Amino acid sequence: MFEGTHIPLYDWFYTIIQFLTHTKGISSVQLSKDLGVTQKTAWSMLHKIRCNLMEDTSKLGDVFSGVVQMDETYIGGKAKGKIWQNQGRSRKQKTPVFGLLTRDRVFALTVPDVSTKTLHTVINWVVKRHSTVVTDGFVSYIGLSKNYRHEVVEHKKGSYKNKRGFHTNGIEGFWGQLKRGLKSTYHSVGRKYLDRYCSEFSFRYNNRHLSTLQVFINFLSGDNFHVSRKLLLANTT
Repeated sequence: MFEGTHIPLYDWFYTIIQFLTHTKGISSVQLSKDLGVTQKTAWSMLHKIRCNLMEDTSKLGDVFSGVVQMDETYIGGKAKGKIWQNQGRSRKQKTPVFGLLTRDRVFALTVPDVSTKTLHTVINWVVKRHSTVVTDGFVSYIGLSKNYRHEVVEHKKGSYKNKRGFHTNGIEGFWGQLKRGLKSTYHSVGRKYLDRYCSEFSFRYNNRHLSTLQVFINFLSGDNFHVSRKLLLANTT
């Protein structure tokens, strides 16, 4: 990742630690002030780190098992119109994001839509058969019982835990962290780079119980690669 860089390794290591251990991340504006570099340089450094945090979905087959909470949400600008028209699963100016969470890890990615075909394709690829999947009552989840034990929590009926004690509080809590971080630190994130930010917050959530040193080591020991300018500016959705 540091191939051909003109940035001192000390500054890179400082950036990695600050970026990965701050609950809500660090903005390119703040980083540029900390390092004494331009915002453009700081932006490039942060996105190179994000690129190296993104997981190869081709290697995620059956990686989730046991009890798997899942949910979808929308992230993006406010749609025009009355407030009540923009709540829930709004598609106007927003990007659909799908997430899965177990006791050990969370994974989130943008999806083209939240149709049955799209969501079931993701679920069938990353979740091991016969696992317990926990969802709300959204219609796109109908049919999961063919391959999984499907536990449904009927949020529309005012229930946040079903009769057998299953809930989706974990994945909903992650959505809260993601959205608060995007709003307070980055203010606005477009569809083009949203997958990178999802990977950022997923990595931070998955390593939240580790020490700063261990988080740093985990990142450096990963499959890091040089990020070309073409890849840096490429669309990730």
